[in-house]
Amino acid sequence: MTDEILCIPVLPSLNLDETRAFYQDQLRFNVIYQDETRLIVRRGAMELHFWPTDKREFCESASTYIRGGGIDALYEEFRGTGVPHLSPFEVRPWNMKEFHILDPHGNLLAFGRIPEEEPV
Repeated sequence: MTDEILCIPVLPSLNLDETRAFYQDQLRFNVIYQDETRLIVRRGAMELHFWPTDKREFCESASTYIRGGGIDALYEEFRGTGVPHLSPFEVRPWNMKEFHILDPHGNLLAFGRIPEEEPV
C-alpha cells in the first residue's frame, strides 16, 4: 500500500463475460476479480472496473482517458494485433497525441500523451 491516490474508472457493461473476453483477449488485461456485480481488470498501472447494466445508452455515454509515456508502444501493439475499432494515433486540436478504442458495448477508451513527450 502506498500513499499515492489513484483514480480508477468504473464503466458499465452489457455483459461482464463479453467485457472480460475483450479486455483479456484483445487488450491483454489480466482479470483480477469477477462476480455477478463487478469485473476488475488490470494491465500494469492501468486498472478498470465494470458493473453490469442492461442500458446500452450508459455504455455508449461512458469513457475513460489513459495517459502516459508508454502510449506509443501500446498503440503499436494494438495495431499489430488487430484490435477492432482502433482510431489513428495523431495530434488532436487540443495538442494531445491520442488514439481511442470502442469496446464491444460502446465504452470509449482514449489514450494520449503530450506531443513534446516523444519517446526516446
